[in-house]
Amino acid sequence: MTDGPEGRHNSPQEFKNPATRPTGETSMKPAPFAYVRAATVGDALGLLAEHGDDARILAGGQSLMATLNMRLSAPELLIDINHVDGISAIEDAGDSIRIGAMARHADLEASDLVGRHLPLVASALPHIAHPAIRNRGTFGGSIAFADPAAEFPACAVALQARMIIAGPDGERGVEADAFFKGLYETAIGSGEILTAVEIPKIAPGWKSGFLELARRHGDYAIIGLAAHVEFDGRTFGEGRLVFFGAGDRPVSAQKAAALLAGEAWSDDLAARLAEALAEELDPPEDLNADGPMRKYLAGVLTRRVLGAMAGGDG
Repeated sequence: MTDGPEGRHNSPQEFKNPATRPTGETSMKPAPFAYVRAATVGDALGLLAEHGDDARILAGGQSLMATLNMRLSAPELLIDINHVDGISAIEDAGDSIRIGAMARHADLEASDLVGRHLPLVASALPHIAHPAIRNRGTFGGSIAFADPAAEFPACAVALQARMIIAGPDGERGVEADAFFKGLYETAIGSGEILTAVEIPKIAPGWKSGFLELARRHGDYAIIGLAAHVEFDGRTFGEGRLVFFGAGDRPVSAQKAAALLAGEAWSDDLAARLAEALAEELDPPEDLNADGPMRKYLAGVLTRRVLGAMAGGDG
């Protein structure tokens, strides 16, 4: 192993750990792996091409380190992209805000651009885990991991974000609706890296609303809603109601959202939305709630979020 400029490792370094214990002993340590710090996106892509499925990208590590310690993941190589230049900035890109994949949750919380132009993302941030996690966790990591109970993927779908993916043949963009493929599955292909997300700025006449229900603050949501809706005065226009914790990916309730156009907020509308959601959603059952409970809670969240957005009492 040799060290390059600024202590960067130019070749993988194997990390020895106490995981190699006699058979029968329980370990919460990862299996042995090699580590390399990439200096550029090109370096990371080259390592992925060389090592294929035996390599994993290390960004914030908030999900990956847990799966390593539980040996749910056992890659031979970790490619650390924490020191790659150019993929952590939050920038004004005209009609959109470009968020680098390595931007930390805390960076988004402190960003005036996010606060002014992406109020849905700003509203979601306080619900994500705890400050210690937000200091390390990355926006791109949350998007790429694609946990169906996570906040950012639902916000990306609601805001019709565009994912920027780098690969051997250059960059390509994928719309959020096509990006999330299933449980922890995305459009990121073998040998590719998510480098940024472009999110349209909120347009005049539009409002965003966000709410989730969890057993304790910081826990994964039992169910949550990211709403982005157009208004004409107090009358709804087109919009998106995207639920998380409701399926194997963010679920856009299109039939329910279609009921909004031309309507003012009322108890009757809330009841019709709840009925539509009960038919449209097919949420999973787990230790926190069964499907019918999640359907009911989806109606509760919709009433609270849209009622507040319309100026009612929810």
